[in-house]
This record gives sequence, structure tokens and C-alpha cells, in this order.
Amino acid sequence: MMTSTSDQGHADGELISRLGEMARDNGFADLGVSDLSATSSLEPRLQHFLAEGRHGDMVWMENRSHWRQDPSVLWPEMRSVIMLTTDYGPDYNPLDHLADRSRGLVSAYAARRDYHDVVKKRLKVLARWLVQETGCALKVFVDTAPVMEKPLAAAAGLGWQGKHTNLVSRSAGSWTFLGAIFTDLTFPMDQPGRDNCGRCQACIDICPTRAIIAPYQLDARRCIAYLTVEHQGQIPVEFRAAIGNRIFGCDDCLAICPWNKFARTSRDEKLQQRAGLVSLDLGELLQLDDASFRQMFAQTPVKRLGRARFVRNVLVAAGNSANAELTPLVIDLLRDDASLVRGMAVWALAQLMPSVELQKLADDCLAGEGDEGVQAEWRSALA
Repeated sequence: MMTSTSDQGHADGELISRLGEMARDNGFADLGVSDLSATSSLEPRLQHFLAEGRHGDMVWMENRSHWRQDPSVLWPEMRSVIMLTTDYGPDYNPLDHLADRSRGLVSAYAARRDYHDVVKKRLKVLARWLVQETGCALKVFVDTAPVMEKPLAAAAGLGWQGKHTNLVSRSAGSWTFLGAIFTDLTFPMDQPGRDNCGRCQACIDICPTRAIIAPYQLDARRCIAYLTVEHQGQIPVEFRAAIGNRIFGCDDCLAICPWNKFARTSRDEKLQQRAGLVSLDLGELLQLDDASFRQMFAQTPVKRLGRARFVRNVLVAAGNSANAELTPLVIDLLRDDASLVRGMAVWALAQLMPSVELQKLADDCLAGEGDEGVQAEWRSALA
């Protein structure tokens, strides 16, 4: 029997209360409801972001920008957006691992099972229940469509977008995943979250590449998370040293947030950190072939990166390590099938080897190197 709705598709407070209880029983931390106008005021900011090219390789942001700024274009029948959070507070401070350059760091969100899979399955459980109760139509999203999830979550009262542009909440700090349910039901709306960043700009000050170019403004092209996860080509030279030993993502702006003092360590069994994936030996990573890469990072977000781009990142960390013992392993990668790997191996060796020895390697390798990008790395290294 369908309950808690009227013939016009309006849902009462009891229904959303029951949905909230079910959400918490299924691993979600909080739930809120936003209306469709929550992102309309952001259109000028989004268009300026795109016009400046700050989205870098993420062309889907430009191609579907009309969906992002107006969710009703994505689905005209939609009447309410139900936003949900899943906390993932780590049991360590990621900033504590930056000093050990012999090891590569994986972002806290990625050193565990892929949250896309976990959160989406949980959303589907709630969705099935809501359909059974009301007969409504709905869609669920976890980074799977051009949806502005952070502004929608802020509009739903789940926190606010901090100066680092990520969601911040009083209970979870900056450590939270987001999921969305779009529905044709009309739910009572929650009050938007209040910005509590105040005068703090710790996230701006700590960013190694100055990617947060102003409060609430991010240039993705400078962001280490973008460069090591989304960027398809070689890491731009001007950012390689600043990347340090970060091999997948960057937690600096999140980890420094003062609101993290209220965040609890996540006890979510489905999203537990995998032992040994947070801080990894660079020597072992340099020897990964495709099969061993897939095995090591099975079911994690890292696997989606692919072995070539991941080893590209590891080579940047190796070049920044000042560890000459890694040199033979890097030399082996000069013959790798992937030009991304070969090119970054050249840069890493330029940081680890005397120029005379590097020239000898160049004499052996350049003659057979057909990739223009790798050739350019050699020319730069020998200049």
C-alpha cells in the first residue's frame, strides 16, 4: 500500500523521517532535501570557471554544463533532491606521511574500497524502498552524472562549501562522500547550511601548488588531486616538485581544516582503509606490471587510473625522493611500452643521476625513441 503522499505527489515529513532512519541503518551519516533552484545562482561562477579553462582535461564539465547548473534539464520531472552523506574520517593525519619521501601516499578516500560502488548500492536500497512506499519515479547519482553535488548538499543543510570548494560539516569536517536521489516527489525543504569558514584560510595557505586561487575558487589545472587522477598527459614540469610523494590525490587542504576536530574515525565496515595502501614503498611500485597493479588496487578508485598513469605518478615521487637506490628501477622503465612512463622516467632520472651518466643513457635511448613527448623530456633533462 502506498503511504505518506498526496495525489499531487507531495510527501509529508513522516516519510522523509522514515527515509532518514533507513539511511542511517544503511551506513549514511545524514540526509537533507534541496529544491531545484539550489544551483541556479552558481551559473555565472560555473561559466567563468569553464571560460578560464580551469576544468583542464575534464571536458565533460563543459559539454554538459547546462545539466550542472540546472538539474531539471537532466530530468524535467524532478521535484526534489535528496542528498546523503557518508563519513570517511581516516584514523591518521595524512599530513604526517609527507616527510617520508621513500614512500608514496594514496589519498585517504582511495585507500579503501571504491566509494562509488558502496554508496550507489546503498542509494539503491533506499530508492527501492521509496518506490515501494510511494510509487514515485527517481534516479540515483554518485559522481555518475554532471550533478553539482556539493552545492546541493549545502542547500540541503548538510554543511557548507568551504574555501577549498569541498563540503564541510560540523560533524565530519571535510571527510565526507556524497550521494543524491532525484525524485518526482515534492518533499519539505531543509534550510541551507551556514558558511562557518570565517577568516580561516588554512586550506588556501597549505596548498602546495596554489590551486585555490581565491577563497571558494579552484583552478583544477594546478590541483594535485586533478593532476594525479584526472589528467591524461604528463604532469606539467612546474608542478612536479610540489607533488612530492603524493601518488594518487592530495589530502592537504582537507586534512588541515579545523572542523576535522569534530570528525570521528570511520567505522564503516564496507569502507575500511586497506592495510598497507595509505603509504607504499616506491621501489615496489616501480616494479608493478599491469597484472600486479590490478591485483594490488582491486576494487579501489586507484585501479580506474590504469597502470601507466599510476606509474607516471610514482616516477614523479621517485624523482622527488633523493633516493639514488631507486635509479636502476627507473632506468628499467625507460624501455616501458607506455610513453607516459618512459617520459616521466627521464625526468626522474634527471633528479637522481649526475648529468654525465644521464647523457650516456640518452645516447643509448634517444636513437630508438619515436615518441615526440619523450624526446622532449630528454631534451629538457639534458639542457
